[in-house]
Amino acid sequence: MTEKLLHFIWGFGYFNPSKLTTIAGEPVRIIRKGRLNANAGPDFLDAQVQIGTVTLAGSIELHLKTTDWDRHRHEGDPNYRNVILHVVYKHDQDLPHTIPVVELQPRISTVLIGRYEALMQNSAVVACGKDIATVPGLVVTSWKERLLAERLTRKADLVFSFLDATNGHWEEAAWWLLARTFGMQVNTDAFESIARSIPVKLLARQRESLHQVEAVLFGQARLLTRPFAESYPNLLRREYTHLQAKYRLKPVFAPLKFMRMRPSNFPTVRLAQLAMLVHTSQHLLSKILDAGSLDEVTAWLGVTANDYWHYHYRFGEETAFQPKRLGADMIRTIVINTVAPLLFAYGLFHKKEAYGARALQWLDETAPEHNAVTKGFEALGLSNKTAFDSQALLQLKKEYCDQKQCLSCAIGNAILGREPGTDQDQAPQSTFTSISG
Repeated sequence: MTEKLLHFIWGFGYFNPSKLTTIAGEPVRIIRKGRLNANAGPDFLDAQVQIGTVTLAGSIELHLKTTDWDRHRHEGDPNYRNVILHVVYKHDQDLPHTIPVVELQPRISTVLIGRYEALMQNSAVVACGKDIATVPGLVVTSWKERLLAERLTRKADLVFSFLDATNGHWEEAAWWLLARTFGMQVNTDAFESIARSIPVKLLARQRESLHQVEAVLFGQARLLTRPFAESYPNLLRREYTHLQAKYRLKPVFAPLKFMRMRPSNFPTVRLAQLAMLVHTSQHLLSKILDAGSLDEVTAWLGVTANDYWHYHYRFGEETAFQPKRLGADMIRTIVINTVAPLLFAYGLFHKKEAYGARALQWLDETAPEHNAVTKGFEALGLSNKTAFDSQALLQLKKEYCDQKQCLSCAIGNAILGREPGTDQDQAPQSTFTSISG
């Protein structure tokens, strides 16, 4: 038994409420179990209990043992003056305080405890894997919505950190985030460093000339430091020398990685595509906010790097003809990691729910990601039809399954709260949707 499990049992009412008594033998009736307190102080607030003929309103403190009250030094702590009931798993000793004590150990189903222990000890990638397909679809759907909101909130926090660093400049923050996405997982930080070294105002001044945009990007990435046998990279090198002196640019020291990736994902190709996107569009955030549909967004994202890159993946290494157009997979990645987070963050910042709703809608219109995590959940019976699903499943795996946060997961709640010997979920006796903290 853990305190977190005890909180779960109390909050959801998964105990036998009949014949609850205080140590003094008075009958106890739980009128309101209270709401979980996420801050310092008693575990549940705004509770109401009836002891004999007296009704009390206040807070409830939960412990595994009665003596934990003294061990946690609650006596004399002003935060606990309003405690009206001390709920314990095991009543191991009477204390001098006058707060009524209720022991839950005899009133908790051993089946529920056994299920929880089995989940905690299960070494499978998803502890509840064999039961997950039996959870009602409505529970899973609602939980996916919450998971996706959590994931977008986390990504919005990155946007907000960029805003702080740019003194609230949304377009600058959008530029940094876009560059991170083009860096893929391997070169994410390097591409962000490159973007940070090139103010968006400078890009705006040079955007009419694709050669100058490429020169700045490749030069800041330290890819133009030597002479080339070909004329085009030498042209970029000369352009960069001029622009570097004009704007006092300092190249970044973040080596780009080429190993273990497909040539189409080489950082040189991604920088060339990013340059073309900058060249063909301006005010990235404004274009996203003003877009009437996801199709409109994907249309202007579908750029192709300039002609030199039709025959190259790296400077000076000629290859067979292959236009370097942003493919459907990369456009999906940009929608998931740049477009949707920017919309969601903008909506949160300005308290405009319509932008957040649009972010969710566009993810629901985007093809799903297919990777080891999503395929694993699909094998267990969970659907993965859109990016809405795949992003929710990634959040579920990382923040709940990997951390064994079954008590904070709606799916785990449903499995733990099921009536013994049935496939039916027990109706919880409280209004909580999950227990966390």
